[in-house]
Amino acid sequence: MKATLVTSSDPSAEPAEIAGRFVAARLAKRFLPAYPGLAPATMAESYAIQDIAIDLFPDRLVGWKVGGVAPSLQSTLGVHRLAGAVFAANVWPYDGRRLAALPAIDGGFAAVEAEFIARIGADADPAKTDWTLGEALDVVDKVFVGVELAGSPLASINDLGPTVVASDFGNNGGVVVGPEVENWRERMEDMEVETVINGASVGIGGSRSLEGGAMESVRFLLEHCARRGRPLNAGMLITTGAVTGVHRVQAGDETVCVFRGVAEIHCSVVRAGGN
Repeated sequence: MKATLVTSSDPSAEPAEIAGRFVAARLAKRFLPAYPGLAPATMAESYAIQDIAIDLFPDRLVGWKVGGVAPSLQSTLGVHRLAGAVFAANVWPYDGRRLAALPAIDGGFAAVEAEFIARIGADADPAKTDWTLGEALDVVDKVFVGVELAGSPLASINDLGPTVVASDFGNNGGVVVGPEVENWRERMEDMEVETVINGASVGIGGSRSLEGGAMESVRFLLEHCARRGRPLNAGMLITTGAVTGVHRVQAGDETVCVFRGVAEIHCSVVRAGGN
């Protein structure tokens, strides 16, 4: 189908239409003033929309973001985490010589999240749908520090809940990949992380801030993607969760994510499209 942009909610829209409207809005770097259809009631409905959008999006799938689901909603939705697609053009290596640019859609949603980023070392068995944490650890060959730009054309995406978040690529706008964490198995769990926006500290945390820890996100995703028929492949990058919280930003803001003993990642929020 051809993706088209609309500017108002359409309760009669089918999943393919919703997916197309999100994709078109992202490509045009234009906001959506309301959810472009009837918001999905279940996570299965959300991922049906996301799968269509992945196939529509004109880029290569290179990884996934994982986000948490509020404890109050976990029993209702049957999940403790959610997943969203990450595409090649939205992975930005950080060399430390300049500010990493985070493109925010005017009128949409933008937030910074300090994250540990796991790299998958070998193709996962597509028939394996149940994983232990130990097995998941063995699939990871490297861990990097980084920043996820949580981003969407829809400003209210987080307010509308996990089903809406998952339907639009998990509210992912891109990933800044910083230095590798050497000896990550020994160091990551105890590493302190801090996020600073415009000179003010807005959150301190670490892997332990996430339910089950950062690597639980990899275990969850191995199962989740296999059951969706999209098993993880070698080289894929996984953002494992916002260890200091989700912090709204806008064009002009400057942020620093400090991973004690490893690196600081300095970012500048810019207007998507440059105008």
